[in-house]
Amino acid sequence: MSFIFKDELVRVPDLRHRLRQLRWFRMAFRKNAALITQHFGYHFLIDDTKLTRAFLNWIETVELQKSYADIDRKDFIVFAAGIALKELIAEPPAKLTGKAGDDAFSQPEMREIVAFWPEGFLYTNYCVGAIAAICEQEFGSAPEINKCAEDLRTWWSYRENVAEMPEYAIAFLDKFVGIEPNWIAPSLASARSAIRRATLGKTPANPILPTG
Repeated sequence: MSFIFKDELVRVPDLRHRLRQLRWFRMAFRKNAALITQHFGYHFLIDDTKLTRAFLNWIETVELQKSYADIDRKDFIVFAAGIALKELIAEPPAKLTGKAGDDAFSQPEMREIVAFWPEGFLYTNYCVGAIAAICEQEFGSAPEINKCAEDLRTWWSYRENVAEMPEYAIAFLDKFVGIEPNWIAPSLASARSAIRRATLGKTPANPILPTG
């Protein structure tokens, strides 16, 4: 399975820092929405006020925990993207306005998932694309996408759980990129498996899985 948007981002120099600029964050988000329209035919209305609020909340949360980037930068990149996803879901800046045209994407399971939750796919695609592009720039390769990301049942659970607790978006994003999720305290960098292993030398106890 492949998300789209990484190829658009990887050509941007110093992407990790560019995305921390409001103007560039909003521009990239709109480009992501345009790609979804191009590939799947779904059209969105973007609320810049909500998008700005999601960005500012994201920056504030990441700033408070950025010291953990020195412990495991690659894991923190995924975590920061998860926080962005959580804020986009909590402060949804995109409104579906309709669908027109035929799907141009070749993977049928993707079409099914996008049809089920267009806005959720839009937000997730943006964050996965950012992870993939930044990791390719800084580490030479993007993470593998887990097979669960093409399972509609996973997306049913994803949508149901984040409606009750947006923080679960962080754990689902981890799951999609092959990282052990933390379902108990997903918004705490200190509770992540990679960080705990680096700082405590042990693996955390078995997590409590969400319902659905």
